[in-house]
Amino acid sequence: MRYLILTDIHANLEALETCLSDAKPRGYDATLFLGDLVGYGADPNAVVDIVRALNPVAMVRGNHDKVVFGLDQAEGFNAVAKSAAAWMLQALTEENREWVAALPQGPHVVSDLIEICHGSPYDEDAYIFDEADARLALQSTSRPLCLFGHTHYPVTFELSNGSFTSIGPAADMEARLAIDEGVKYLLNPGSVGQPRDGDPRAAYAIVDTDARYVDLFRLMYPVEVAQKKIVDAGLPEVLARRLGAGR
Repeated sequence: MRYLILTDIHANLEALETCLSDAKPRGYDATLFLGDLVGYGADPNAVVDIVRALNPVAMVRGNHDKVVFGLDQAEGFNAVAKSAAAWMLQALTEENREWVAALPQGPHVVSDLIEICHGSPYDEDAYIFDEADARLALQSTSRPLCLFGHTHYPVTFELSNGSFTSIGPAADMEARLAIDEGVKYLLNPGSVGQPRDGDPRAAYAIVDTDARYVDLFRLMYPVEVAQKKIVDAGLPEVLARRLGAGR
């Protein structure tokens, strides 16, 4: 089984379309979505429509997705994020708002090999940044490979016989991680539409459960188009600048 892994799209249509165009000839059987369809970007309806059409076999909600229930869900957001959330609430169609609202809370077990979450397997809104966070999360996982998002930072944490390893983002367009027996993995493929590792390229992954590997991809996309849409929509200009910096 080959799973296409998408997370943290954040209403960035250009980044999503670029990832899907790249993934199609590589081939995949089903899609897994790890949360945050909306927020920040200028194309929430187009992004929701595309992901709905993909019909993911497993999905979880992100913290920005929960804002469809109302701005009170944006507690803890900074002023820029709150402004984008308010705009998103007005922009989404009623049908798409109801669909996003129905996204389930993680974690979600996909198979004997894979489970997915947005923040962490013990708290959907928790951030996993360092070894302490990762160890706690790995202790909470029920499957060898746990895929997560939320931080917008591509990273893999591995735990084997008490030995802990972390692997940061790769500079190449494509990197492969083998899934070894007896090892637990906590993997963030990076954000499709809002990278935060200083690399503005869109990120996605494909997991092959039969061959037991994960392919991680980084792709250039027309950032300037997404930036112009943000500015033209009246969203905070810092959101456009952020895309160019990958921060």
